[in-house]
Formats: sequence, structure tokens, C-alpha cells
Amino acid sequence: MTPDDEGARLAALDGYAILDTAPEREFDDIVRMARRIFAVPIALVSFVAADRQFFKARIGLDLCQTDRAGSFCTHAILGHEVMVVPDARADARFAASPLVTGRPHVRFYAGAPLVTPDGFVVGSVCIKDEVPRTDFSDDQRRTLEDLGRLVMERLEARRLRLAGRDSRKQFESIAAVSPDAIICADGANRIVFWNKAAETIFGYAAAEALGQPLTLIVPSAFRAKHEAGLARAAAGHPTTLVGAVVTVPACRRGGEEFPIELSLSHWTEGGEHRFGAIVRDVTERVRAEERLKREAELDHLTGIANRKVLSDRMEEAGRDGAAATLLLIDLDGFKDVNDSLGHAAGDAVLTTVAARLSAEAGRDALVSRLGGDEFAVFLKGAADPVAGADLGRRLIAAVERPIEIDERCIYVGASVGIAVADAAGWESGALLGDTDLALYRAKAEGRSRVALFTPDLRAVARTRTSVSSGMREAWERGEFEMYYQPQVLLDTGAITGAEALIRWNHPDRGLVSPAAFLPVLEASLLAVPVSEWILRTACQQAAQWRRLGFARFRVGVNLFAAQFRTGDLPRVVGEILTDHGLPGDALELEITENIILRSDARINADLRELRALGVGIAFDDYGTGYASLTMLKDYPVTRLKIDRSFVSGVERSRKDQTIVEAIANLARGFSLDVIAEGIETREQAELMRRHCAEGQGYFFGRPMTARNFGELLKAVRHRADDGACRAHERKAAS
Repeated sequence: MTPDDEGARLAALDGYAILDTAPEREFDDIVRMARRIFAVPIALVSFVAADRQFFKARIGLDLCQTDRAGSFCTHAILGHEVMVVPDARADARFAASPLVTGRPHVRFYAGAPLVTPDGFVVGSVCIKDEVPRTDFSDDQRRTLEDLGRLVMERLEARRLRLAGRDSRKQFESIAAVSPDAIICADGANRIVFWNKAAETIFGYAAAEALGQPLTLIVPSAFRAKHEAGLARAAAGHPTTLVGAVVTVPACRRGGEEFPIELSLSHWTEGGEHRFGAIVRDVTERVRAEERLKREAELDHLTGIANRKVLSDRMEEAGRDGAAATLLLIDLDGFKDVNDSLGHAAGDAVLTTVAARLSAEAGRDALVSRLGGDEFAVFLKGAADPVAGADLGRRLIAAVERPIEIDERCIYVGASVGIAVADAAGWESGALLGDTDLALYRAKAEGRSRVALFTPDLRAVARTRTSVSSGMREAWERGEFEMYYQPQVLLDTGAITGAEALIRWNHPDRGLVSPAAFLPVLEASLLAVPVSEWILRTACQQAAQWRRLGFARFRVGVNLFAAQFRTGDLPRVVGEILTDHGLPGDALELEITENIILRSDARINADLRELRALGVGIAFDDYGTGYASLTMLKDYPVTRLKIDRSFVSGVERSRKDQTIVEAIANLARGFSLDVIAEGIETREQAELMRRHCAEGQGYFFGRPMTARNFGELLKAVRHRADDGACRAHERKAAS
């Protein structure tokens, strides 16, 4: 494919004498800039000749040229707009291209045409990636266009610079019609040539400028340095200006300083020194470059620093041997804002949170957004864990203040992980990894938590990785086992049921703590099959124990979030109950706030179907989170489980007693049952009996195997039978 003006276009290209030339820094800088801005592996400045494309500057590609046929740039030069190919394999024009089917396996392409002042497209500045991209925004298109204009500015400057080296006649001929200011001076620093563009840029007519010292357009602070440089050049000494393209400040007639791009040439004419300057007003370009720099360093949504800036600052601090504190902040409940109110509301929340974090952290801290709803605060020169924890709590408090969007108050929380490094030497990657481990602990401990990194967390992380890799084998080898903790009537001590709890009997490590493997299990592909096995096993045991004479025995089973994603939880539960001949009230399913907070209509619908089967719905760890009242109003809950954190201190803490009373009163108002978890002493049992019908905890029995639980039930039944016999004998004797 060729443009309609191909002949004239090729002539315009030849006029730049750019084909088959060596690399030049000003073009290499542009492709490096493009790769950083767009985060792509390949960036090129390509000129399209009659039968090939020549890469004047390239990064990420070994080739210096390719055939024109089938190339992306052949199509890019057909218009004056940025050409974007989201997925080359899906584009009939390029699917068979060797650059797509073979190395470098191009999938994504975007190219901005290089347009000459006469309107001919001679090539493109383009970026390529090995993966498809469907999110190339209008801002990114404009940025690529800016880079294309930057290439053409430097190409024009190069052409004029080459022309200036031929002879003064050629120099002045070009200067007469050049859009750039062309200025000549003699060895005494007097202006001897001043073109029309110089008049426009600097505000002096040629008659006013000729004969004046060249310092006329040099700001006063730089005049001495300018004069010394020209004197060195006239004396035959090398200078940094001659033959280079530099950006320096200049001065207009009215005294206004502005940036110019200066290309200075030196030659002799009739034995006298001559200096020629090609000058371009680059005010707009400097502004564009500053904008590009900001875009490369700032998060586009919130306006705070991005991950790259954080990484650079951390590496710099590490090289300097400075102490440092890093905080990672992850928002709690943000996904629900996006899901329920839309991404516009989510963006507004992120912007507000960024502003609050910046205000709270202060000027000495670098606040950055790492992506999604994760932020970081970096403090150079500080390694005080106590101060870091205090800052973390203040950041959480700032985040948790209500955010008003469209007359609606939105609430999100935050978890914070903190790591500190002393000045003895540290690496940014290691500090970031330590802080991430601390954040993981904070989120595992619940909402609104601050966690400090301690070395033992590395061992925990290794264990978590080991657990993940070993769970599949554990499932296949049948190493999982169900344990049961009794639930009793607090007034009589009679067993009413049990909570079913999964345990892992590891062949080498013994009984693995649930805290070590349950979070990994719930997030794995095993979540659905294991959760169904838990339900079946627990219901099978409940049926056996009912046949022992405990006709009202009820088993409680914790649900995984993954069970709701399958879409068939009510059907599965119904089949299991039928298979074991159990009524619905023999089963109680326990849900946590993490599940409820997904605000998924499917979850509510599934729970209502389960209630229709007669299955009980218990809300676990009640009182520790945000969505409790919403849950009570909207979800078909039948029982509240008071969290052990309130029960464990109820005999000592009036605040805990007040919370327990409030939960019990709230439950009565909603006609809900209440059970207290974590009862460990007789005093706690007596106190909880005032508010709850049932309880569970180590005071009544630790989680135990099905066999041991069965023996416990038999012993309870035997005691009951003995008591009935003695009562009958006493009655007969009387």
C-alpha cells in the first residue's frame, strides 16, 4: 500500500538525508522516553522508503531495517492520525506478518505519523508490545503525537544544522525562509545576520540587531559564560556548545526569559571567525516535556506519585544508606463501592483517599498509589516503628471518615502494613516485600488493623507457600479430617449440637493449625470440592448422632465464599440432606462478614433458598465488623454468634458486657437466637447465661474427632438414663 503522493513523499524524505545514517542521541532519547512512558518493550523511530523501512532509533529490536511490505508503519503513513492495532493476530493486515508470527512476536502496535512542514508523512514514531492492549486511551494517543512532533522538530533542526555546515551561502539561503531563527555573529561577538524568524522570536528588527553584541538575547546571569565560550571557540579550543543541540534560556526584547533550542556552528570566512546559531522557541515543547514527565511520574487518577517514583526514591535512599519507614495501605470494602455504585464512584473514593493520605502523612513523606486500591507512604531518614504505627493508625482514621459522593455517604476502611530499615544498609525490594508481609498479617487479623513487620513473618510466608503446594496432595491422600466442638444449653449443659471444623493431619508436621491453611484453601481451586466434602461429612455424622437418640441434634458448618460462586449451593445442600435423611433444621450454615460484604444479589437469593429448606443461617463473629445491621435487615439470618473477643473479657470488662447486652437485645428485636463463642470459664458461662440460650468453648469441650464426640454423646445419654432410672426407683419406693 502506498500513499497517493508517494513520489513527492519520497522526495521529501530524501531531503532529510536520514536513511542509513548512524544512531544519534537526540532520537535515541525519544525512544527511551517512549518506552518508559508507555511501559512497552519496543519503541522505534521509523522512516519508510520505497521498498523498506529504516529504523533511525530503536530500543528492544535488533533489526535496523525491514521490508516495507507487510510492515505496520506502511499503514501508519497513510494518514495523519495515530494508528493503533490492539491485537495484531486479530487484524487481517498483520496476522501473517513475520514480525507477528515470529520474533519479536508483536501483538500491539501504536504509531504516530512523522509529518513534514509540507504535509508529507515520511515515517512514524511507534511502540510495540508482545501482548495485546485494548485500553490505549485518548491521552496516550496525544502523548504519542507529542513524541512524533518532537521527532520532527529534531529532524528539522538536524537538516538545518547540516545545511549550515556546507557554506555560508547555503546557510543564509535556508535561513531566509526558515521558521527557525538563524543568527550569525563574528569573532568579536557582533551580530552580522538576523533573519525574519529571529525578528519574530526575539522582538528586534534586523536593523536593530545587526552590529549589536550577541549578548543582546542572552539573560544577564549567563552573559559572562556565553562570552567566555565564544572566546574559547575563536581561540581554537573545544567547547561544549559548538556542534551540539542544547536547550538554554534566552531573553526577548521586553526582558522575558524563555527556553530556546540552540544549535551552534563555527567556521572561518576570509580568515575571520564566524558563528551561526539555529534557534527555536521551545516554550511549548518544554511544557509538553514537563507534562510527559509528570505523566510518567504521577498516578493519572489521583495526581500523587506512582509506583515508579516510589521505587526510585527507595533505591536512592538505600544507596545513600539512609534509614527508612515504608507503610502499605490497602482499602477495605473498596470492591463493594465499585460493584454497587460504579467505577466513577470508585475513582472519586480513590482520589479522596489519596488527598487524605497526603495531608495526614505530611510534606516529608512520599505518598504514592501502587495500583488498584493500594497506596504507600515512604519516609526517608526515619526508622521508628512506634512512630510508624502511630502514623498508620492516623492514616486509617483519615480513610474511615465518611466520603460524600452525589449526596451519598460512602464508608471504606483500611489495613496498614509497616516495615522499617535502619541505616546499616537495605534493599528496596526487600523492604517492600517485608511491608507486604506485614500488610498480609494486618488483613488476616481483621479490618482497620496496623501490623509491623517482624522476621517471623518470613517463616510464616514460607509456610503458607509450603501449605499451598501441599494441599492438593493432602486432599488426594485423605489427610483432611472433621473435628466437632459441642454447643450446649447454658442453663442445663445439655448438648444441642456441634460446630464442624476441618483439620489437616499432616504426615510429618502433625495437626496443622487452621490459621495456616484455611485462608489458602478458601482462595484455591480446592475450595469447592473440599467445602462439599465438609458438608457431606458433617451431615453424615449428624444423622448418626441423631440415631443415637439425640433427635434434635444440629450441626453447624462454615461456608466458603467460593460455594456461592458455583450457583448451585441450595441444590447441593438439598441433595446432601436428602441423602442422609435429615430435615433442614439439622443443619446450620455459618456465614462471615467477608461473604456478606460482597453485596451480591446471588448470595442473598441462595440464602433465602436455603432458609426455605429449613436450614439455619448463623452470622459468625458477630460484632466485629461494619455491615452487621445491614445484614440483619436484609439477610435471612436465624442466629447470631457473639465473637469470642467479647466473651473472653466479659468478666473483667464492663465495655464487653455492654456489647454483649446490646447484641442480645438486638437479637431479641429481630427474633433471632444467640450463641456465645469462646467460653472458657465457669464465670463466663454464668455471665453469658443471662443473655444467651446457648454457648460453646473450651469450658464445654475442645474440638474433637468424630469418634471422641460420639463417645461424649454416649456418656451424656448414659448419665441421662441413670438419672431417669434413679428417679423411677425413688418414685416406686415411695
